[in-house]
Amino acid sequence: MTIRKQFVAAAMTGVLAGGGLVAATATTATATTAGAAGKAASCYDLTKTYSKPSGTRLTPKGSTFFKTTKRCNDINVKSSGADRRVRVCFYKPDGKLKYCQSTYKLAKKGTWRVIATDVKDGVKFKLQFSTPARAAGKVAA
Repeated sequence: MTIRKQFVAAAMTGVLAGGGLVAATATTATATTAGAAGKAASCYDLTKTYSKPSGTRLTPKGSTFFKTTKRCNDINVKSSGADRRVRVCFYKPDGKLKYCQSTYKLAKKGTWRVIATDVKDGVKFKLQFSTPARAAGKVAA
């Protein structure tokens, strides 16, 4: 083979290998994105509903709690009624109040909103609303 033909053959091999690398990278990126979307979607697979009557600020009432799971890294709220300002109150394993978040976040009707981030699995919590007006929706945690 002449030097020119060897050079062209080597260049084409590099182009084909590079194209395969790009294709493999794109496939990996697509799979990673799809995997992340699948993981995020699974957080909302086992939601709990809440319905807080007017005159109260905390839900659920009494000695009942929501509990975080390994499905979600965060506590997410979606209002099914009016937009509501909400924060999370965390409880100790024995049911005593540990603390409430310092600020309320707006949970808009029909839209998931992250209220607390990086929450450990198995943590007891309640939702506290800024007003005593009736509130209803879903929680994913």
